Amino acid sequence: MKKIIVVLLLLLTLGAQLFAQELTSPDGNFKFSFSLTQAGEPMYQLSYKSKPVIKQSRLGIEVKDQQSLASGFTLEKIETSRKDETWDPVWGEVKTIRNNYNELALTLTQSSPKQRSMIIRFRLFNDGLGFRYEFPRQPNLEHFVVKDEVTQFAMTGDHKAFWIPGDFDTNEYTYSTTTLTKADKSARVGSADEIATRNPINGAVQTPLMMKSADGLYINIHEAALVNYPAMILSINKGNLTLTSTLAPDAVGNKAYLQTPSHTPWRTIIVSDKAADILASKTILNLNEPSVIKDTDWIKPTKYVGIWWEMHVGVGTWYYADDVNLTLDNTDWKSLKPNGRHSANTTNTKRYIDFAAKNGFDGVLIEGWNVGWEDWFGQWKENVFDFTTPYPDFDVKELHRYAASKNVKLIMHHETSGSVTNYERRMDDAYKFMKENGYDAVKTGYVGKIIPRGEWHDGQWMVNHYNRVAKKTAEYKIMLDAHEPVRPTGLHRTYPNWLACEAARGNEFNAWSIGSPPEHETILPFTRIMGGPMDYTPGIFQIKMDYYVAKRPFNNQSPNGFAIHTTLAKQLALYVTLYSPLQMAADLPENYERFPDAFEFIKDVAVDWDDTQILEAEPGDFITTARKAKGKEAWFIGAITDEQKRTANMPLTFLKPGQKYLATIYSDKPDADWDKNPMAYQIENVIVTGKTILAINLAPGGGAAVSLKPATTEDLKKWKAYKVKK
Repeated sequence: MKKIIVVLLLLLTLGAQLFAQELTSPDGNFKFSFSLTQAGEPMYQLSYKSKPVIKQSRLGIEVKDQQSLASGFTLEKIETSRKDETWDPVWGEVKTIRNNYNELALTLTQSSPKQRSMIIRFRLFNDGLGFRYEFPRQPNLEHFVVKDEVTQFAMTGDHKAFWIPGDFDTNEYTYSTTTLTKADKSARVGSADEIATRNPINGAVQTPLMMKSADGLYINIHEAALVNYPAMILSINKGNLTLTSTLAPDAVGNKAYLQTPSHTPWRTIIVSDKAADILASKTILNLNEPSVIKDTDWIKPTKYVGIWWEMHVGVGTWYYADDVNLTLDNTDWKSLKPNGRHSANTTNTKRYIDFAAKNGFDGVLIEGWNVGWEDWFGQWKENVFDFTTPYPDFDVKELHRYAASKNVKLIMHHETSGSVTNYERRMDDAYKFMKENGYDAVKTGYVGKIIPRGEWHDGQWMVNHYNRVAKKTAEYKIMLDAHEPVRPTGLHRTYPNWLACEAARGNEFNAWSIGSPPEHETILPFTRIMGGPMDYTPGIFQIKMDYYVAKRPFNNQSPNGFAIHTTLAKQLALYVTLYSPLQMAADLPENYERFPDAFEFIKDVAVDWDDTQILEAEPGDFITTARKAKGKEAWFIGAITDEQKRTANMPLTFLKPGQKYLATIYSDKPDADWDKNPMAYQIENVIVTGKTILAINLAPGGGAAVSLKPATTEDLKKWKAYKVKK
């Protein structure tokens, strides 16, 4: 009798998981398994070094007014393949990227009531898994509406998570660090009044989601190649610890409109037992298509300054006049009385151009140059900006001439105010205007509720818009920096003119809100930056905001006494730890002139790299990163910490053997503290080799930056060899 029961149980177990298929990563560390239940539901699971990562989890798509694409399947076809190749990005963290995976493509078929098929394609890399749904051209599945995606990620425990609330309109919250079961939107939303547009979703968290298991696995869930589909957030079932893909709806509640042949974005799961490996992963990039731009010589990583921070700290304005209730097409802008505080004027812009030319910066960003800023914010107004009409005190032609004479490029700013229909109508005129006046780069902005009304920043309509802008700017040979967009998913491989995005809580929040805690920058590389570079705007030297009170000629929303929650040395380190080929020296020129020795690091640090080494990392605690400048024997190191002081250890084994280097170390003074003494820093020059291990003390909320260059004969005479301080 016992044998019969055992046999029956075995048959039931096998029957619940028909057609099991397995896949192993090229290095053998990952094991993946796919199966169909008796109901024909696709299921998968994943393990790393024999540790379970994802338990049995459902896959599939729910379709509106049609049979579900989540059950009723049989396995029709199995295809396997391998790839091991290298490719060179136009710009990036490394010179060459290896793309090495084993692939399993499963064709699933439904026979009733109509014959339909779907392919689920899995790629297993040495650092994780990517998979997507594909819908071949077929007579019984042509046009369809996605109602929901049932993709699940069943966790093996109540992992420690680094998260912001799921929100289809913003990524600008500060991070919480809790277990999954304690993720609750109220933890952050209550103190998030400074976010212009927010609609947090209860029980959901944003991607990229970073987690750490009790047994020491680091797990990152995100997506790659987000095209013609809404962005994904993750709803948490706190009972069974399962995360489920949740998609941004459109104005009538539908998630996506697809036509075969088509496919979804890739869902990505990056895993390691070393935190540094998560930051080094190139899986998301590898899952994107190669560059569609053949001639990329015009795409240049850029270091810039700009008319921007002075408005955030309240010593200038974006708007020219104090009038309100103005209309774009029926206002005589020259007849308005100037308020005397408008920052984007010809004289001030020339001052920034001079500063950029003197200090070797590539460009100058100018915000507030165009008419319409007087009453744009919060009005849900459609025709706010035309992107071609400057204010009366901004001489476009003269500034084009002046910047060219100084070999400096001007960077255009297009704030759409969320009125995307307006921007779509005017893009061609705007980009022609840019090219006529010497602008080769644009910073777009999407502050406010979206028009067409009812759409979300993360919905399919807006995702397609962001991608159209990338494509359209490429046609005009314009580089793109998008602010307030959907978070990136590696599309900068396909559109390398798309240099950076904001799509997270940037440095400006420290000027006029509760700010961001010291741990913020130690979490961003594990979350938001997993999908692509961030225009974080580092380099603030005047840390305490009360410095600006006497300089404010008008009442501003910036509260007195608020501060950047870092030390000055950490602001330098961010140029290395927060990767971007587009880096701003964000502070006012006069503040850099007050600290010329520290400013040398910003002037020297590269923005394009041949190699990157993550020397040590722990999400929410610390990161130490070393990068080699493109085409040069020069390395730069950045080390940052959270609110805890600590020692950053930097083995210099990446240096050329037998070569001596001059290391210039920018670090916190012993009494530095992000809150009490943030601007206390010190600079030291020492001689090092590849055998040296630097040990640098970081203050609470602090950091350190190091430049390493081959030592000259004069350097060897002048500076001593490094010794660890006791």
